[in-house]
Amino acid sequence: MESNNQHPHYDKMLALQSDFISQLEHKGRSNNTIKNYRTDLQCFNQYLLKEKKNLKLGDIGIKQIELYGDYLQVKYSSDNSRRRRVQALRLFFDFLVEKKVMSSNPVRKIPTSPKFLDIPRPTSLVDLKTLWQHLLTEAQSKSSMTRLLAKRNQVIVLLIYSGALKVSDLHHLKREQILLPINEDEDPRVMVTPDKRDPYTVPLAPVFVPIYEEYLKELKEVMHSQSLEFPEVLFNANPYRILAGGLSSRGLEIIFEEWRNQLMVNITPKSLRQACIIKWLQQRCVDGLIKEWMGVAPGYSLKLYKDNLTKNIYDEQFLMELYYHYKNKDYAREK
Repeated sequence: MESNNQHPHYDKMLALQSDFISQLEHKGRSNNTIKNYRTDLQCFNQYLLKEKKNLKLGDIGIKQIELYGDYLQVKYSSDNSRRRRVQALRLFFDFLVEKKVMSSNPVRKIPTSPKFLDIPRPTSLVDLKTLWQHLLTEAQSKSSMTRLLAKRNQVIVLLIYSGALKVSDLHHLKREQILLPINEDEDPRVMVTPDKRDPYTVPLAPVFVPIYEEYLKELKEVMHSQSLEFPEVLFNANPYRILAGGLSSRGLEIIFEEWRNQLMVNITPKSLRQACIIKWLQQRCVDGLIKEWMGVAPGYSLKLYKDNLTKNIYDEQFLMELYYHYKNKDYAREK
């Protein structure tokens, strides 16, 4: 973003945008997400310069935002492209309100264009089974770090496939947010804590309990041996040692990219999450509950997911069956 000396308020806005981007980076947003926010805000900057609008942020009101909406209507044919740029501006102005640069956010006073969802492309059950078997095999390694990384990755898969957690939910997920059942007839749950709404819990597959308990045991042993302490469920590591608690969105993307290249499977965090949503529908979970677990508004439409119900049949039973199959093999080997 280049400065423009003809407009004295422009450099101040660029500096605030840089602070906003830095905050997103601190929250662990992926490089691609950061790049998109820069591009979307640059569109607003170009509009202000092109139209020679008042660049003093405190003077920007609803009328100017509506004119920017008109500008986007002409510039972009895609509803989603227009919506994304308005959303980026809305979040930037929220940041300005938090910093007390503006008293209110004018973008929040105008309606947004509807979001046109991509057709769900969920991970196939075959690819998921391939990945699960790979992780169960790696969890039997003689190397303590290889075992720990495999069990961490099992936990990642279960949190997404059985709980539909987003990568942003996983980044700073704390161990205290994992709620293991007290009674046998209860499901394990994970507590999701969004920034701007009340926390809520999501049920997880029963197999999560033994896998998480094994993972936690090995994690604590490795943390002790490396003189580490952190509250997060996940961690960043190389093949030899833990580097830090927490796992960024970019770190998760790299893990999935390695699986795609190594195992030749078509799997991403998004496609795995979509498989979970379709699984819930196939299990005849109530729409309202599914939307709550997804963290979306009650008006969110599940139609595109319902249109995909017969293309793949998902379940959670194979997770448990394969887990105990590998456990029994390991037990027989030890004997």
